[in-house]
Amino acid sequence: MIVIALTKVPAALRGDLTKWCQQIQTGVYVGNVNARVRERLWERIVKNIGQGEATLVYNTNNELGYMFRTTRKDKEVIDADGIPLVKSLFQTQTTKHGFSNAYKYHQAKKFSHPKIKGLDFVSLDLETSGLNPSSAQIISIGAVKRVAGHTTTFYRLVKLESGKKVPVDIARMTGLNNERLAAEGVLVKEALIDLQAFTKGLPIVGYNLLFDERFLQTAVIRTGIVQFNNKMVDVLPYVKTTDKFCDNYHLTTVLAKYGVKNEQPHNSLADATATMELVDKLIKIYGFRI
Repeated sequence: MIVIALTKVPAALRGDLTKWCQQIQTGVYVGNVNARVRERLWERIVKNIGQGEATLVYNTNNELGYMFRTTRKDKEVIDADGIPLVKSLFQTQTTKHGFSNAYKYHQAKKFSHPKIKGLDFVSLDLETSGLNPSSAQIISIGAVKRVAGHTTTFYRLVKLESGKKVPVDIARMTGLNNERLAAEGVLVKEALIDLQAFTKGLPIVGYNLLFDERFLQTAVIRTGIVQFNNKMVDVLPYVKTTDKFCDNYHLTTVLAKYGVKNEQPHNSLADATATMELVDKLIKIYGFRI
């Protein structure tokens, strides 16, 4: 059994959900589907949610008997040894209302190329062995740091935890298999500590960064290290707001639309590098702020 709660989502998504679920109250849907259908439904929701929010609750074999997911920016679902917990997040960004596109255009002129080069932040991307942090794990971390116009890179492959394997489709997509991770990877705790030293409290920017944050939070809890205290900035919601006519919001599609080349998609360092270039484009065109 699944329960889905939606807020401020497009009407088309609500109508789509009624094919599999019954709406028992405005924005609340109940259904009885298998795990495969549930995952597909969640993918459809995340893809078509627009500026709305969604929460999914479903039966699973843990101590509570259920698990949940959410797209809410002020909440984080954390898996603590099989027990789902909700963490409240401090919102560092607020939505500004009342600015026209013309105003944004004039504001963008303030961000000349030299200023972009001087903007200090880290672009981050993770590759994982699946979509669920409670059952999958980080298999590679790529990051690009720019400080005072100078860029440095970070790349780590991560050893598989005991009993974990890279699915065939993930291995084909990323080029990372069990053998390579065993030979070239480091322990996830070591990779995270190195990443924290690399970021040094700088803002971390990513595309669909919420997905990466969930894996980072889960790994931090499991390894018992200090939490990341960096400001996290997700580019995906901003792109959805500024470009409502994009065919879809996959990273490859958005990069192509903004003229950013990525020669090696699904390589964490290549994706992080392309994301940094995308951020630069958004700063110059729209005045995007980190």
